[in-house]
Amino acid sequence: MERQWGSGERWQEEMTKQWLERLAMNADNCEIAVLEGQTRPSFIEPHLARTGIQHSRVVLLDCTPAVRSTRLRDLRRQPELANEGMDAWAVYLRGQADALGLQVVDTSELSIDETADALQRELDALRRAATPSISTH
Repeated sequence: MERQWGSGERWQEEMTKQWLERLAMNADNCEIAVLEGQTRPSFIEPHLARTGIQHSRVVLLDCTPAVRSTRLRDLRRQPELANEGMDAWAVYLRGQADALGLQVVDTSELSIDETADALQRELDALRRAATPSISTH
């Protein structure tokens, strides 16, 4: 990765750009698309503008380090990811979300269904923001 892109950060930025370009093409003619992943929020905004995506909502799904560790070890069966590097990445993402005023959903005490419901509320808010209001006179 570093040989081709120069750094993991540069790869992440390029992949974010490519994902957003694919969404902007909207080959599926979908009303709302969800791009799920871990990327720097600061990579998203410039590429949204460049691709012409007019309505978007960046949401951070967050949890405590203890919950994240348990989920990685027990639910995802990826204990190698439950480490200080992952904790530092989560702190970074939370700091970016706070600095940019992004919505944060703390999933620490939420079930999968409750987390899906929280995401649905975010999608509903995006839909409302993207739909012009009809006014009657």
